[in-house]
Amino acid sequence: MVSGPCRFGAPSRKTDEEPRMTTTATTTATPEQTIADARERIDAIDDRIIGLIQERVAVSAVVQETRIASGGRRVNLSRENEILGRYSDALGKPGTALALTLLELSRGRI
Repeated sequence: MVSGPCRFGAPSRKTDEEPRMTTTATTTATPEQTIADARERIDAIDDRIIGLIQERVAVSAVVQETRIASGGRRVNLSRENEILGRYSDALGKPGTALALTLLELSRGRI
């Protein structure tokens, strides 16, 4: 279920994942421990992102193979423009760069 456009730090989808880390007045963690905990969480998020990218590449390969087998082109530029717009709308200029990287991973260089 989409909860709206994503800006940096805001969730883009509602999920059953564990809640975000929060700090309360009763927290007695040292700054070093807080940083270590946050980095551990970042590493776990990065692992999930990498897995999702690998899944996206595999699904994209199915689309390309099917399109080529049916006489179509390997790349659908109008679809790629939709993806670029979606990432740009959600993440701004860095989103465009991210989308270009994802598209390159998914289709290879043309």
